[in-house]
Amino acid sequence: MNSAPESAAAAPLSSVSSETERLAALHEYELVDSPADDELSAVIRVAAMVAEVPTASLNLIDENRQCQLTTVGFEGADSPRDSSMCAIQFRAGRFVHVPDATRNPIYANNPWVTGLMADVRFYASAPLITPSGYALGTLCVFDDKVKKLRPDQVSRLLDLADVIVALFERRRQARQFAELAVQRERERRFIETVLETIDVGVVVADPRGRVTVFNRAAREWHGLGPEPELAPSDLPDRYGLFDASGGRRLAEDEVPLLRALRGTDVTGVEMMIKRPDLDPVQITCNARQLVEDDGTVVGAVVAMNDVTRDRATHRALEQAHADLADRGEQLAAAVVELRRSNEELEQFAGAVSHDLVRPMAAAHGYLEMLASERASSLDALGVKWLDAASSAVERMQKLVDALLSYARSGQAPYKPQPVDLDEVLRNVLADLRTITESSHATIDSPEPLPSVLGDPTLLRQLLQNVLDNAMKYRSPERECRIELTAVADGDHWQLQIADNGIGIPPDQRERVFEMFAQVDPAARKGHGIGLSTCQRIMERHGGTITLADTPGGGTTIRLRLPAATQ
Repeated sequence: MNSAPESAAAAPLSSVSSETERLAALHEYELVDSPADDELSAVIRVAAMVAEVPTASLNLIDENRQCQLTTVGFEGADSPRDSSMCAIQFRAGRFVHVPDATRNPIYANNPWVTGLMADVRFYASAPLITPSGYALGTLCVFDDKVKKLRPDQVSRLLDLADVIVALFERRRQARQFAELAVQRERERRFIETVLETIDVGVVVADPRGRVTVFNRAAREWHGLGPEPELAPSDLPDRYGLFDASGGRRLAEDEVPLLRALRGTDVTGVEMMIKRPDLDPVQITCNARQLVEDDGTVVGAVVAMNDVTRDRATHRALEQAHADLADRGEQLAAAVVELRRSNEELEQFAGAVSHDLVRPMAAAHGYLEMLASERASSLDALGVKWLDAASSAVERMQKLVDALLSYARSGQAPYKPQPVDLDEVLRNVLADLRTITESSHATIDSPEPLPSVLGDPTLLRQLLQNVLDNAMKYRSPERECRIELTAVADGDHWQLQIADNGIGIPPDQRERVFEMFAQVDPAARKGHGIGLSTCQRIMERHGGTITLADTPGGGTTIRLRLPAATQ
């Protein structure tokens, strides 16, 4: 290759836009500001010998400067790019040959020629072109004497420029290989850390079926690590591999890892690991063959999940379900028996009560006749006995009436319909007029009562029992007052009957709903059936009955009843 024309600059290899790419290629080699190795220094020395000049340099051109990476015959240094002789034409990609720079219009005013930085006369440079076509700098030879190179010298200098680029490439590749090795080591450590951290057992076998990898979880379950020299046929016995029930040791062709090695995808296969001195571990396995891009089988891997606790929980749930089923059958039978017993008791109570009504009435009539016609012939003790007998019969009649009321509340057909509680209250007050007047009670409803969904007959019986109780257990210290109010409660109404009577102690408010339960049996004011009847009526309405204090004294009964649909 001969010299470029000495009178004009060569055209650049690339546009301004590609200068960014050229600089990126330069910095990728990581050469700028790095010391040159011995091989590069040796090449520069050979270049000076080939050109038969005392001075030579290896120049790299970056954004702003010329970096003399290594030199011969003078102390190299960085210099501004705009004063560099090599920076003028290096991107043209051609060998530059200037016998006398002082006579070349391109270089004559350069500080390296004028004496400001040096007195260069002869100058030649071979561009350093990467395999991708980017010019990084030059191999430069120069002298303070006029000189002209022979063609063979030009050829050798171009060869040396190629050698320099090859050394750059080798250095870059070596660095990349080192970085890749570091990255692979990091990846290997990362994968190893993951395998040792996760609670999934991972086992890997080579193409011969020899186990090569056991992670932490697998080692803990098997109590062993990998044994690469162990034959595949010995795996079930050595590692304690059994079927899901734990009753039969697996055959070689049943081991999930070996099945996968032979090309079978294994999904969700369950087995048990049983090793001496270790608790059995129930596991599910997923296994796959390991294949390279070219189809070569390099082994197999199995991932195992511990489902011991899940299976124990499942068995416990199955047992619990079985127990519940048994108890459910027993409970159903008990409910049927209880319902039959209740029905028989209700029928018995109704029949007995009904059969007692007539003889009780007869007995009471005869006692009244005896008192009116023969009382004068009785002494004081006889009159006392007669009064006691009359009181006993009267009390028995009331008890029979209460039992009949209780039986009817359970046996009467339940026919729900919209019921106006105001109308029910008016009817009840008419029924209770006598006791209301005798007890001087005031029964008031400040606001109209709502309509509820229920059985009008049962609701009338309910209110009658509640109001009768309130007047029966009035306080002797104040006039009896009873107030009825209603509060909306979602799709229900809460009817409140507040009295100012003697009240019910908090510890008795659950017990008073039991049959024949009384707060003060000695008072002999009732039979303990009224509130039981009320509770039964509320249950048939799907409602609730609760007791609370009335502010200032007394009892408030709360009845929660479904609202009538519009």
